[in-house]
Amino acid sequence: MLQIFRGVFARSVGPARQNLALPAANKAFSAASAAICWPPVPAVKLTEQQAKSRAHFPNLIVVESAANPDTMATATAPALNKRIGFLGSGQMAEALARGLMKRGLVSGEHIACNDPNPARTNLFKSFGATPYESNADVARNADVIFVAVKPQHVAQVLSEVRPVLTEGHTVVSIAAGITIDKLVEAAGPDAHVVRVMPNTPCLVGETAAAMCLGGKANADDETLVRTIFEAVGKIYTVDEKLLAAVTGLSGSGPAYVFLMIEALADGGVRAGLPRDIAQALAAQTVLGSAKMVMETGTHPGALKDMVTSPAGTTIAGVHELERAGIRAAFMNAVVAATDRANQLSKM
Repeated sequence: MLQIFRGVFARSVGPARQNLALPAANKAFSAASAAICWPPVPAVKLTEQQAKSRAHFPNLIVVESAANPDTMATATAPALNKRIGFLGSGQMAEALARGLMKRGLVSGEHIACNDPNPARTNLFKSFGATPYESNADVARNADVIFVAVKPQHVAQVLSEVRPVLTEGHTVVSIAAGITIDKLVEAAGPDAHVVRVMPNTPCLVGETAAAMCLGGKANADDETLVRTIFEAVGKIYTVDEKLLAAVTGLSGSGPAYVFLMIEALADGGVRAGLPRDIAQALAAQTVLGSAKMVMETGTHPGALKDMVTSPAGTTIAGVHELERAGIRAAFMNAVVAATDRANQLSKM
């Protein structure tokens, strides 16, 4: 099949955005760009339609490849050589466990868990994890301890494991709104505590998460937690004072995007498309657009300009969105969710 990969989108997007072009413009594939096209194969002759595309994007590179991404093996990383324990075995804990196993970082036999719901512990047991009767037993059989219970249960759970925590334990909380100070108070002043704010796309290996360090946590703990979460997406280190903003943006963000996908699909239905096709097109459009931002490094505004022709269909649609105040609506949503996260952390 023919696949088109960018060297860089070099079409002029106006003086204000000229500096947003990638540094590899008008050059051969950089190492980073080449990673997008694998296996590397020679360029092929352009079709008539591809030639028209080249007129607009002169640095697009067209290659022929038989590779099927659906059959490519999942990339693996060196094993962690750590035992992982989950205090609480809900969906987020399951996503982390499966992600670590899929990447080859841990095996099921090195995962311990405890949950009051037998159905959840049985599910973990089905992929090789070991359920324990108590949270303390999980801690005794783990090096990294994930606190994956509801916020109101965090203090109780940590009080149960505190007597068995050692210098070698890393305690990772994914409970929303529970501050580092509260975690250290419950786990003890010598605990290596890391607070993480993931989001629900963790369930499909595409989380956008942020972390901050507390207690005696150090660079080794940070590297360890980063390695774990990179098995299920991306993670960034921020100051704790910014975690509320992370909650407002990426923590709550999936709901904003789901709403947008639903609205796009409704628009498609209003225009005559069958519901299933409209929803599939809307979801794939959001997925593809996000990948363009991530993989090209190009400013979203520049990418928007590239598909907005003078007096065309896209600018007509964009004009309606701008008239409805869509930018302010999204910005206000993030700020409102951030404010609420700050309120909850003080309760």
